[in-house]
Amino acid sequence: MSGELVGIGIDLVDVARAEDMIARFGERAYDRILTADEKAYVTSMARPALHFAVRVAAKEAGFKALQVLPEADGVTWQHLEVTRSYGGRPAMRLHGAAAKLAVRHGPLTIHLSLTHSELSAAAVAVLLKG
Repeated sequence: MSGELVGIGIDLVDVARAEDMIARFGERAYDRILTADEKAYVTSMARPALHFAVRVAAKEAGFKALQVLPEADGVTWQHLEVTRSYGGRPAMRLHGAAAKLAVRHGPLTIHLSLTHSELSAAAVAVLLKG
């Protein structure tokens, strides 16, 4: 990982909160926050709320890392996508307003670190230029 540090974001989500969102809003919770590929992955898991929670944390952390850039307030949930690269390492793919920011101010890359327990999910996002 090399490049100029531009921004850092961190977030923590209670898994119980994610379970409540899914129970209350069902498919709408997934559709509002996740991309189609993220939804397919999360809903295929034995405990979807755990994987949903860590993606919410990752997107929040990514959004926070981008906040150092002008026009970052136009970034939405759907513009940040958590993917899994070779070996299962998490990565973040940028779409829409986030992708435009990455081109305008970059090239920019967001690196992720994710973790979760039975109770909480956390993410750290590091925004690098170059």
